[in-house]
Amino acid sequence: MTELIWEGKYDKDGKKVAPVRIALPFQTIETVNESAQQRQKTLDMFASGKSTEWRNRLIWGDKKYVLPSLLSEFAGKIDLIYIDPPFDTGADFSYTATIPDNPETEENETTNFTKEPNIIERKAYRDTWGKGLQSYLHWFYETVIILRDLLKDSGSLYVHLDDNAVHYAKIILDEIFGYDNYRNEIIHVYGEREKIQRQYNSKHQTILFYVKNKDSSYIFNPENIRERYSQSTISKYKYTDEDGRKFRIRGKNQIEAGRLRAKTDIRLEDECEYTYRDYFDSRSGPAPRDWFNMPFLNQASRSRTGYPTQKNPLILERIIKASSNEGDLVLDCFVGSGTTTEVAEKLSRRWIACDLGKFAIHTTRKRMLSIENVKPFVVQNLGKYERQEWMSAEFPDTKSRSVLEKAYRNFVLNLYQAESVSGYQWLYGAKSGRMIHVGSIDAPVSIGDIKSIVQEFWKTVGKSAELTTNGVDVLGWDFAFEINETAKQFAAENNVDIKFKKIPRELLEKKAVEQGDIKFFEMAHLDVKVGKKGKKVTLTLNNFI
Repeated sequence: MTELIWEGKYDKDGKKVAPVRIALPFQTIETVNESAQQRQKTLDMFASGKSTEWRNRLIWGDKKYVLPSLLSEFAGKIDLIYIDPPFDTGADFSYTATIPDNPETEENETTNFTKEPNIIERKAYRDTWGKGLQSYLHWFYETVIILRDLLKDSGSLYVHLDDNAVHYAKIILDEIFGYDNYRNEIIHVYGEREKIQRQYNSKHQTILFYVKNKDSSYIFNPENIRERYSQSTISKYKYTDEDGRKFRIRGKNQIEAGRLRAKTDIRLEDECEYTYRDYFDSRSGPAPRDWFNMPFLNQASRSRTGYPTQKNPLILERIIKASSNEGDLVLDCFVGSGTTTEVAEKLSRRWIACDLGKFAIHTTRKRMLSIENVKPFVVQNLGKYERQEWMSAEFPDTKSRSVLEKAYRNFVLNLYQAESVSGYQWLYGAKSGRMIHVGSIDAPVSIGDIKSIVQEFWKTVGKSAELTTNGVDVLGWDFAFEINETAKQFAAENNVDIKFKKIPRELLEKKAVEQGDIKFFEMAHLDVKVGKKGKKVTLTLNNFI
């Protein structure tokens, strides 16, 4: 069988390199749209050891870790997987969005803004395209291996691509799923304004349809997705009976030739015995074909979320209706703007959705909440467990917990370009006249931590060369809720200037560290002034960090 070979597919001993299969537990950040009664019921069932009610899952994280972490619970249990992976070799995760200046009016004034790629997205781009096509092939290969393991024996996979990658992807899919389990190449045809260029205008994308096992009773429901008749066909049914049903007159010889079903043989008074009524509603429409003639979403559509690759929901509706039934489980690990989750929810399917970008998670969450009576769902990540796994691997020869934590803090201080200091319990480094605290790898920075930092600072200020400033930078992976308001107020009352800075997740990636892609940004927060006059409240945004 034909096989694609690229650097990294085989090790030095000639064995295929398996994808990372570290299984990490998920952390639930929030449960969305759950009532107090539902939450109490869930807690009671959990406390009594009973299985809790299913919750759809929206997961933020790199599929390199998310997909293996799903295996322990969902291997062989997912009915349908749809993915729309990045396939544009020129993509850099940035895009320009257009928003109306005043959505409440019908004025056409708009503002353009550019969403630049964040560090995590730049890392993903580097991993996917860093070595050109061979990086993409290896990345796609590892993804598909785990997706196959997640599918039920009767499950299906749809992969949405364009002409840059589809021919390579099919060879990889044939290798992993088996050539015989390939079902269709579906062409998504669309029309947009023509561009004058030195090649044919591209007006289609491709969806590859595979099943895990063609010999199993895999799900395919053609009756659910029969297409509509064209207007020219409908116009042939020019008669209407007393019940308002449209029909046309056909001859008996057409029944005898097998071209017309006998159940339509209702005679008209003015017709001879050799003519029959062919009712339009007795036909179920043309069988589904391997091309979808569906437009891209109009740029002015209210359904647009800002994603340039946002797919028409009609595509997902057809796929989900064809290859799953109500109650089945659908997975999309490149959920983007949330089209898959929206359609799956409306069609009464269960769903799991993942994405690397935080903006995608927020967009999908917001989109789901716009659905009337949306079922409660959880937002999850891998949080501290991914970091703990990294720390054990990064410092493998460190046996003592205290020595391990010191090695970790010094590693972070070095990347922050700070000097390590000793002799303090809460202050670990100094940079540009400011002291540095490094938060724990497996716990958020709490208000109690801030109080301890401030107290230690004032106990020792002026007693050493390092403590000649009133400023402290607090570096943390996570921060307690409302820490900006509560902890900063406490620090200000004690005349200490506190800044909270996020330790970037890219610190876990060796390649990102080597290439100097580690940036520490101040934690996002709003500075809002509230004014009240009578029954009118005015909110003024003074600053946004």
